[in-house]
Amino acid sequence: MYIYLLQLCCNNVIVNALILKQQFLLKTNFLTLINNIMAELNLPSGKSGNKHFKRLPLRVDLTAMVDLAFLLITFFMLTTSLTKPKIMPVAMPSDGPPGAVSDKATITFCLGKNNKVLWYQGMAEHPLTPPALISYGKDMRAVILAMTKQVFASTGKRLMVLVKPADHSIYTNLVDTFDELNITQVPSYAIAKISTKDIDLLKGKGIY
Repeated sequence: MYIYLLQLCCNNVIVNALILKQQFLLKTNFLTLINNIMAELNLPSGKSGNKHFKRLPLRVDLTAMVDLAFLLITFFMLTTSLTKPKIMPVAMPSDGPPGAVSDKATITFCLGKNNKVLWYQGMAEHPLTPPALISYGKDMRAVILAMTKQVFASTGKRLMVLVKPADHSIYTNLVDTFDELNITQVPSYAIAKISTKDIDLLKGKGIY
């Protein structure tokens, strides 16, 4: 048993000695590396006995950084998806005779200038409600929601919306109108050509 303990102690001493040797070699190599770097940065000027040294400019090699930058750019170009355009599908009328739509279930938006809208229920020749001016956004949304409930309560049908852009309206007004129809979930709407009677109504309100 004493022999086993003696061997164990010898092994521990040998292992500790090897660890100390490795630590000493690491420290020596580190100091050697520091001395080499300082020797490269500070070179003597060539005069014996002179303590002044000529400092050379430090040169940094950025080749690896440039390669890394191009790799990152390539990675993001291949993995990033471009922004897809947001579109809203518009159902265009099919060929054939037009279907009959009740005047009580139809409202019309005539898009005029100065971001104003003229709306009425029914047809322009015989409107069921007096033509009124509204703005885009909350005003148009309130009209659509109120008329949707009124039409369904009186006729049991869904609301039909006709959109008639005038010559002096802008494309943004048409897009805003479609946005409101989409928000209020109107199932049936169409773009119609503005009539002479509609133009007269817009002129009477001063928005043509």
